[in-house]
Formats: sequence, C-alpha cells, structure tokens
Amino acid sequence: MKILGISCYYHDAAAVLLDDGRVVAGVEEERFSRKKHDNGFPKHAITFCLTRAGITAKDLDAVVFYEKPFRKFHRLLVSDLSNFPRSSRAFVEAMRTWLPQKLWIKQEIASFLGIDAGKIFFNEHHLSHAASCFYPSGFEKAAILTVDGVGEWPTALYGVGVGNRITILKELLYPHSVGLLYSAFTAFLGFEVNEGEWKVMGLAPYGKPRYADKVRKVVRLYPDGSIALDLSYFAFPYSSNTTYSDAFVSLFGDPIPPAESHTITKRAADIAASIQAVTDEILLAMTKHLHKVTQMDNLCYAGGVALNSVSNYKMLARGGFRNIFIQPAAGDSGGALGAALSLYHQVLGKKRRYRMTHAYWGEAHTDADIEAFLRREKIRYRKLSDAQLIDFAVDALTRGKVIGWMQGKFEWGPRALGDRSILADARNPKMKDIINAKVKFREAFRPFAPSLIGERAGDVLELPENYRDHQPLRYMLYVTRVRPEWRKRVPAITHADNSTRPQLVYKKENPRYHTLLTAFYRKTGVPLLLNTSFNLRGEPIVASPEDAYRTYMRSGIDVLIMGNIVCRKEEGVHAAA
Repeated sequence: MKILGISCYYHDAAAVLLDDGRVVAGVEEERFSRKKHDNGFPKHAITFCLTRAGITAKDLDAVVFYEKPFRKFHRLLVSDLSNFPRSSRAFVEAMRTWLPQKLWIKQEIASFLGIDAGKIFFNEHHLSHAASCFYPSGFEKAAILTVDGVGEWPTALYGVGVGNRITILKELLYPHSVGLLYSAFTAFLGFEVNEGEWKVMGLAPYGKPRYADKVRKVVRLYPDGSIALDLSYFAFPYSSNTTYSDAFVSLFGDPIPPAESHTITKRAADIAASIQAVTDEILLAMTKHLHKVTQMDNLCYAGGVALNSVSNYKMLARGGFRNIFIQPAAGDSGGALGAALSLYHQVLGKKRRYRMTHAYWGEAHTDADIEAFLRREKIRYRKLSDAQLIDFAVDALTRGKVIGWMQGKFEWGPRALGDRSILADARNPKMKDIINAKVKFREAFRPFAPSLIGERAGDVLELPENYRDHQPLRYMLYVTRVRPEWRKRVPAITHADNSTRPQLVYKKENPRYHTLLTAFYRKTGVPLLLNTSFNLRGEPIVASPEDAYRTYMRSGIDVLIMGNIVCRKEEGVHAAA
C-alpha cells in the first residue's frame, strides 16, 4: 500500500511517501525550490517522492493532507470576527489566500496528481504531529505530547499510544499557545518569527533570567501544565504582522530593532534567558503531569516547540520519563509523515512495522552526476578512492581548513546530520568566529554543534547511562553539557554555558561519516568534528552539486568534497586538488 503525505500552506511544506508503512522518501520543498521555509504547494517534493519510489501518481492508494482546512478556516473566522474591528486588516489578508486557494487543497492535489478526489484524505494537525512521533518510535506504548504555535484550534495535545492506536486525552486550545508565546519574544528581540527562535535559544546562555517574573505576568501556568495567556499583552489574535501589544512594550521596554539583533546586549540576553527559562518551566510541568497521568516510561514528543533542544533535555532529566522519542522534522514538515502514518495505522488498522533510526530520506547524487556537472561548468576537480578521500579530509581539517561535505541522501528536517554539512576542527578556539563571520555570515553569538562517534560520546559529554538508546541524540535534539576536562579541548563547540547540541553518529546509519570521525579521532584523540548546516544565512541547506558548489564559491569554505570528488581553493584561485 502506497500512501503520500503532504503538508503545506503554513510553513515548511513537505511530502513523504510510505510503502506498506515504511518511509521510502521524505523531503521538504525548500530543498528544491531554494526558498527558505517554503510553504507553497510541494510539487517538487511530491515529484521527488514518486520518482524515488519508481511509481506514478496513478499507483498511489491514498494521499493524505496533514490538517483540516475547513476547521482551521473556522478558527480564523471566529478569531477575526471576535476581535473586529482591530482584526479587519488581518481578516482581509487572510481571505486573499484562503478563499481562492487554501480552502481548495483537495482539488489542487487531485489536479496536480491527476487522481480521483476520492483517494484524498485529511488528518487533524495535532494528530498528525502525534502520529509522526509515536508510530516511528519503536515503543509499543507511550505517552504523547505535541506542542506548537497552532493547528486548527489545538496548540498542544496530551495523548497515549498503544500498539497501532492513538488516544487523545486532552487538548490546549488557541489562543493559549506555548509556541506563540515564544514567537512573541522572538519578534520582540528583533528576529524573524518561525526562523529566529533558534537565535533566541542561542542568545539565552549569555544572559540571566532577570525578566522571568515579568514573563510570568503574561502567561499563567496551571498544575496540569496547561497555560493561559493574558491576551492584553499580545496582538497576534487580531494582527497578521505584530505579535505583541503596547502593553507588552510597557512591561518589557522598547523592542530590539532588527538591525541591532545581531549583537549581544545584556538586556536582550536577559530577556532571551527569561523566556527560555519560563518555557522550560511550562514544558516540564506538561511532562510531569503527563507522566503522572499515564505512569508510562516512554514519551513521544512533536510539534514545532519540540525543536527547542534546550527544553528537551531538561524534560528528559526531570520529567519522569525514562525515554523520549522526537523525530527530526518535529515541526510542520513532519506533519506530512504523521498524516501518512495516521491513515495507515489509525484509520486502516495496519500493524506497526517501521522504526526510525536515521534521517537520510532525501535526494542522492552519484559521482557520475557530480562529475557531469563539474565538466559541464568547466570546473577542475580530482576524484579520490575511499581511503584517499578520508585521508585527504582529515589532513585538511587538522590544518585548519573548513570543508563543505556533501554525501549520500540529504537529511529530513532542519538539521544537517553529516550528509549536507560544513565541517571543521573544534579544537581551534577561533573556528567558531571564523565560520560565523566568513562562512555562515551570521550572528557571532550563534553556537555550533558537534558530530561525535556514538560509542565515544559519553567520554566528552554528560549523558545518561543508556544514552545510546536515545534517538534524539542522533538528530541534534538535546542540548547537554560538555565535560569539564573537554571544554578547553573543543572550544569551538562549547557554548557560553558549557553546553552543546550533539549529533551521535553510528556506522550502521552513516558509514562514511563514521569512518571520517574515526580517522580524525585516531589522528588527534578527539572523537568529534564541528558540524553546521551546509548553507549560507537565509538560504536552505544545499541539495544538489549545483547548490553545493555555488555556496562553496560564495563563502569562506576552503575545500568542497562531494562524494569522492574534491575541489579546493588556493590563494584565491580555484584549483585542482
């Protein structure tokens, strides 16, 4: 049975193809369109999924959309009408997209694929999130938590999964939302909503939560983990371009201008630390309550807020659950996966048979593809054997070179996990500033993550005893602490509070990357490399050889390695390796 899952029209459009319950392909539209957080209809992603499976749309048994548009439209109408006339401009803007397009997604899918509309189904937004984390978890039973900005009406969900069934226990409804609370502070600090939340997390360790009591004035936390926002401080219920109100400004002071958000100020860092601390409190309360109610060992967690790696590890450490599973595309793009899995298991009653252990579901390019591109563009290169390639890469890294590393299938989700990565030697105390300034062209306070040999990670990081069983560590979804004896050895991946967001790499899932890390370890005694996404600021992670080469030439990356192909720069001149 072949099921196509689709998410789009909010942010991070994506498509996923299941074949008898197993993932064949899963990609976000932005990788092909080259538009960051592309939310449009995912025609390229859909086409790729079908091509990867070697089928046409006629071979699909079902297509399922990740939410219910008419229920979401109902929420928009109720919210805008109840806030009239302040919401009049937002109402007009919403109708311009909803009436001609978003309400008719069924017809758009049927037309694009050329299939009967009877094959098209719809799933609830938070049920898609729940399915995206429970069904691939490998747990026979688990508590389920989903938290984001908003779906149709729900903004968070408590549930339980047993076998192939998910039961919803409770939902938190709009406008009371953890995601929208965090986004209001993201905007206030001068960052772009749905993009700058990572920056707030990165800025927080430089400050102290001195504004936490003021944050608690705008949000009330109840014993069961639910929240109530004081809506006098927020504008998002009636405005499409402002998230916070004048009362919010009166409480916290003037907002940070976007032009000044790239620098660290004490006030901005303290506000970031404060919203992160209160978010941690809320999510920990949710986790503890859910554990108390379910008395289960396992938690499955999804939604855009589940990408907050700082909170995630605190939930594991103090929330009562022994294990937490978070799939790498926990936000809206992951809804495409959850929608397909929900139809397969929850609706059709199929038994579970797929366990997620990696995130490599994207497009791959052979050496022949790469060479054809380079020859066509008259670009000089050198092709190495497997052993030569690893030796060359380790030598370049130990000499302080920055490598653009493109291998195999690109990753599912927002993190580069060793197939579309920029790599460097974390021992160099200047490397963080070098990559931020000359490669990524981004804020100097942004931290970098390490990729570690999975078997050696406990030597470097403070981790639970059973850390090898924790899947989120494979996807950079926990922030943990670097052991004291390692902090000066790997300063480029040690953040201001001695934390880091690791990826654990195992040979079975990514043999070439594991081989590179192992070779670097044998030469240096350090079982890790600095790993950041292969992209420039404001652009999606690279997908193709063309993307990789263009990014390489527009940045301070010293060496480009694609498959077994090497290109490098010498004295400003592009030369053969």
